Amino acid sequence: MDLNIAVIKGDGIGPEIVDEAVLVLKKIAEMYSHKLSLEEAHAGGIAIDMFNDPLPKETIDVCKKSDCVLLGAIGGPKWDNLATGSRPEKAILGLRSELGLFTNLRPAQLHDSLIDACVLRPDIAKKGIDIMVVRELTGGIYFGERGRKQTDMGETAWDVEQYSEFEVRRIAKVAFETAMKRRKNLTSVDKSNVLESSRLWRSVVNEVSKEYPDVDLTHMYVDNASMQLIKDPSQFDVILTTNMFGDILSDEASQITGSIGMLPSASFGDTKFGMYEPIHGSAPDISGLNIANPIATILSVAMLFKYTYGLTAEAEAIENAVTTILNEGHRTADIYTPGVDVSDKPIGTKEMGKLILDKLG
Repeated sequence: MDLNIAVIKGDGIGPEIVDEAVLVLKKIAEMYSHKLSLEEAHAGGIAIDMFNDPLPKETIDVCKKSDCVLLGAIGGPKWDNLATGSRPEKAILGLRSELGLFTNLRPAQLHDSLIDACVLRPDIAKKGIDIMVVRELTGGIYFGERGRKQTDMGETAWDVEQYSEFEVRRIAKVAFETAMKRRKNLTSVDKSNVLESSRLWRSVVNEVSKEYPDVDLTHMYVDNASMQLIKDPSQFDVILTTNMFGDILSDEASQITGSIGMLPSASFGDTKFGMYEPIHGSAPDISGLNIANPIATILSVAMLFKYTYGLTAEAEAIENAVTTILNEGHRTADIYTPGVDVSDKPIGTKEMGKLILDKLG
């Protein structure tokens, strides 16, 4: 198969973790006799520095002519004082909008070998954590009307949370279809006791549920959901939620699985085109120190093979290599537990990447 992939390394630790993921990508392509074509593009802070634009048109063009995008991490304090429309984060929202990526899948799974890295009590952690967060990606408050003005109370700012029936229906269908392939349990998270947009969300999800009678649907307020994720995460299978709530809850889920450095994600629309990235940020404080965990980005490559190309064997090869390395006790700093893990000290980004690469054969 011909694999045509756009690569955006981004800022901070982005280039380091993407470099390791690309080595895995090349190895799998070689092992399974795929023809691989990679084209690098720039977005985020580095694009501001190079082109005075966080998302140049050339980057959008490169992405649109590719099968999918592998993205590192974007942003950093260097660009925090820029105007909202000129900040690195505009690149993320712009890519999602330009590429029509309205669905974000964020799996959160606790590996058995990382129970000691879980912040929850062992009796809770041992019950198992295997959650898929289905987050709406191009609507809601992140894409709503916003502004500032002077009032008699000083400067006032606003951001509008807005959803249409169409937007809710299409993401709900993705969530129900995802639940059908898993344990057939779906929790829809909203704040319908307060927000009108959430009341619409809940009513549309209820309508869509009639098409999936085999899926057990539960509604939960976001504040309760955040508590339940800590109290008993094993109760969740698929979580469906809005753009902002999904952003927050998936980061919380990452911490109870050991580290945010472990979680990949996939974003897609109505086609197999997707954008694959770790859910963590650019971590500029550890950039260049060879200590970042590349596993989330490497697992994002596994999702790339699975969702864009339908190549499950390739995806499973990567996932199995990661699991084996973790089972052997190899740990980067974010998942290292002194006195518990077999290694004397945590390993670096490049060493973790090489270990996974070697396990692939």
